[in-house]
Amino acid sequence: MGRTCVALILAILSSAALADQFVGQASVIDGDTLEMHGVRIRLWGIDAPESSQLCRGEDSLQYRCGAQAANDLDAFIARRPVNCVPVSLDPYGRTVATCSVAGRDLGEWLVRNGLALDWPQYSKGRYHETQREAERTGQGLWKGSYVEPWLYRACIRASGKPSACSDDANAHP
Repeated sequence: MGRTCVALILAILSSAALADQFVGQASVIDGDTLEMHGVRIRLWGIDAPESSQLCRGEDSLQYRCGAQAANDLDAFIARRPVNCVPVSLDPYGRTVATCSVAGRDLGEWLVRNGLALDWPQYSKGRYHETQREAERTGQGLWKGSYVEPWLYRACIRASGKPSACSDDANAHP
């Protein structure tokens, strides 16, 4: 009986935490993670290159695409209030949320500008058409070649180096 009660209380507390919106000043941690009021917030449905990740531009030279995604997101937010609506918690305990600035969905904005990819495993294709348009018009990542962020992270976890994990025979041209 005691364990059931504790589990029920924990479930209520965690669902209450997810029910609250976060509104305020956000700090950009990387291209798909913000921090607001001391809480890490992972943007729902997208995956941006990691901070250490390198991509190749249209000139075939490597550039820090993960840093560019974070810097461009920070410039877009421009210290305006961010509104985040929690969706779930990820395996690392971060709040996963859809966030917007002045009514613009940040995930959609990142994908539209080629700074992040639709992550269909989680988005169920919400940003698919936006990504196709970014690819068609050669925005951001689509100007050159890149390794999907989820594959880059897997390579790094397998003891890879950022430069070796950023270039791959399967990279998207």
